[in-house]
Amino acid sequence: MDYRDIITIEPGKRSGKPCIRGMRITVYDILEYLAGGMTEEEILEDFSELTRDDIKACLAFAAEREKTLFVA
Repeated sequence: MDYRDIITIEPGKRSGKPCIRGMRITVYDILEYLAGGMTEEEILEDFSELTRDDIKACLAFAAEREKTLFVA
């Protein structure tokens, strides 16, 4: 999954945190919902503007960021 078309970073939006498609929903928000036990279906029900690809993009972004933290 190439998240670069979905995850956006704008300095004036949510303090420059990575967001989904320019919306005010951050990658962190989605990761917190998933870590808290929400399913993809529950997230999509609560946020009708999101898609499954948006959630996958959040996971891909987090995985990429994690990988680059530990590259020696």
